[in-house]
Amino acid sequence: MEASSSPETGHSVASESSVAARCAGLVKRYEDVVAVAGVDLAVLRGECFGLLGPNGAGKTTTVEILEGLTRPDEGIVEVLGTHWGSGSEHALRERLGVQLQETQLGEKLTVEETLRLFASFFAQSRPLAEIIATVELEEKKHARVGKLSGGQKQRLALACALVSDPELLFLDEPTTGLDPQARLKVWEVVERFRSRGGTVLLTTHYMEEASRLCDRVAIMDHGKILALDRPAVLVAALAADQIVEFRVRPDLSLDVLAGLVGVSGVVHREGVWKLSVRRIGEALPALLAEIERHGVTLESLATHQATLEDVFVSMTGRALRDE
Repeated sequence: MEASSSPETGHSVASESSVAARCAGLVKRYEDVVAVAGVDLAVLRGECFGLLGPNGAGKTTTVEILEGLTRPDEGIVEVLGTHWGSGSEHALRERLGVQLQETQLGEKLTVEETLRLFASFFAQSRPLAEIIATVELEEKKHARVGKLSGGQKQRLALACALVSDPELLFLDEPTTGLDPQARLKVWEVVERFRSRGGTVLLTTHYMEEASRLCDRVAIMDHGKILALDRPAVLVAALAADQIVEFRVRPDLSLDVLAGLVGVSGVVHREGVWKLSVRRIGEALPALLAEIERHGVTLESLATHQATLEDVFVSMTGRALRDE
């Protein structure tokens, strides 16, 4: 098949064999809620693809459909060249690793016993010692699951997903609730899997996680894909090197702020203004002069480098962690 431009990926696709998972026109309804509203995407072999969005965006439902755990109401789904319902489900599941958003493991079993149990579900599996080393649980292999820390349990759940040496790994919010050190260890496990040639599809609402792990990111909200590209390209689309956040009393008008030199975008949320700024050396003095001219009180001001969170806020007017 000749190379062509694909609306699902935003990039040229050399052949169907380069796509690990794809869906087109994906729709899933629950009573009066449309959880997934016409999603098109393709995950390329060897990449880490991220679905980034807040709780309720439709990320988990989309992944569960791709995993074969949930049936879509409409749309096409293909995973590793196979359609769910084709009669080849068992062979396909042998090639997948799945870590659910919440994994309930037997607390009386040891780490080693847990992995031996999961390995028994597959025709072939990686050596247990190798898997335990991959997730850095060698010192805990004889410890009972109920005695593990939150981070250790999460790494064990990831080990269970890796035990069959899958081609495609699904991770649903793999580091939610973990402290920064535990989160870093999970990231390192994912990166080691990638280094072996594996493909990853993960959901997250952590911008740092998406920026570090993902080759491409789809920003999702209310069941729809709002944007899809490499993290750096999405951030560059803001036309901003810095974000200026401030609060004043009484408030200024949007027109005044949008007209400031060096400002490329303005968002007002819960009393806080966020200015997308290309040239902060010009924009910040202009902002301070405008505040003084209007005689308003500056209550707070901070700046930071533009991130994927700012991309999401600019598109939706709300933060990634909004409930």
